[in-house]
Amino acid sequence: MAPLVTQLFLCLFLIFFFVPSNICLMEIEEKNGVKPSPFEFLKNLQGSKKGVHVKKLHQLRKYLNQFGYLESFDENDEFDDDLESAIITYQLNYNLNITGVLDSQTVSKMSMPRCGIPDIINGTNNMYHHGPSPFHIVSHYSFFKNSPKWPKTLLTYGFKPGFPIEFMPAIGLAFYKWAAATNFEFLPTFISDQNADLHIAFVSGDHGDNAPFDGPGGVLAHASPPTFGQFHIDATEPWSIGAAPAKIDMISVAMHEIGHLLGLEHSKVEAAVMYPYIGYGVDKTTLNEDDLAGIRALYGL
Repeated sequence: MAPLVTQLFLCLFLIFFFVPSNICLMEIEEKNGVKPSPFEFLKNLQGSKKGVHVKKLHQLRKYLNQFGYLESFDENDEFDDDLESAIITYQLNYNLNITGVLDSQTVSKMSMPRCGIPDIINGTNNMYHHGPSPFHIVSHYSFFKNSPKWPKTLLTYGFKPGFPIEFMPAIGLAFYKWAAATNFEFLPTFISDQNADLHIAFVSGDHGDNAPFDGPGGVLAHASPPTFGQFHIDATEPWSIGAAPAKIDMISVAMHEIGHLLGLEHSKVEAAVMYPYIGYGVDKTTLNEDDLAGIRALYGL
């Protein structure tokens, strides 16, 4: 249960910055309409399989390299053994039919907006939980390498300059939901993030961390494992507070990234907050049994 002080801070925070739910606070448009997703190229490659040569197939290689399925990326447009193996691993991770082909089911999953943290880091497949769950459920949570975690339960968070005030309540609510389910307490610094444990930024494109954002419809956000405390949100996405058609719910994404800040990696369970993908208009603000089992196992709760 969240400590009383956290609840009081949250109430004051929400009252001061109250924004009605389901209201879009930013729309990203270009002169000729909405900018296409950076993952749009996948539709043109659908049906590709081993042995074929397809123009711009290297874009698929780049995608798979970005999320850890290929160790390196080149301009090769041949669908070779390495690419087939990467596709099979991806299909295994996401409980898809194992075909080794870039079929419609695989393209549909890959095309969704997602978290920027790779599924496989330095050769370690973080979509697989090694070992039985102590909570008698089928567990698919995972941790970062060496299972880093915070040595304390009171964490402060602050917003980098330029973070929109109207989105702060969504972040506060996401922290509250994690606090309510754990022993953690999260306190906002309000004025500055300089001395905070967790630093939250609203940025776009290349923002200095070697993980540039790619525009609306692609990578939504990313966050670092303990105890680095960095949480970056792509400012170009069509954000909403609460689920809304054709928008991405800020609260849901914040809950996912806070999981990373606490030490959780991705989950194979589609209903879990720590699942890497989220659709437009989707509400994912309830911690799943897999999320709870993961955080309890990591911190011995």
